[in-house]
Amino acid sequence: MTKKIINPWSWQDNFGFVQANEIIDAERMLFCAGQVSVDKEGNLLHAGDMVKQINQVFDNLETLLQQAGVQLSDIVRLTYYTTDVTAFTEAVQVLINRLEKGDCKPATTLLGVASLFHPDCVVEIEATAVV
Repeated sequence: MTKKIINPWSWQDNFGFVQANEIIDAERMLFCAGQVSVDKEGNLLHAGDMVKQINQVFDNLETLLQQAGVQLSDIVRLTYYTTDVTAFTEAVQVLINRLEKGDCKPATTLLGVASLFHPDCVVEIEATAVV
């Protein structure tokens, strides 16, 4: 498989994402359901806390990826859903740190939504990985 990052600009580098990932000759694609800040029984953790929820979401995402035999660096696309865009952008450094730690350079979309699965859930992250 060959992965090529396409960035006609550089401003997105400050936010931990790329404009596009071109994938050639991939063997597998993994489409992940939206991950939220829950424990192994599905109970919400860190009610209303954007930073802690982002970290828990990434813990859960990495567990899922490991089970599938892929890594954070295999993610080519992330979609962020949040009930508070301002809080999300203020917490973006936590997100950037997790992406950098995992050598993950995804194309991304951020969407503000009215609500998620639980009233105290403030962020949900969907991933697509290619290997």
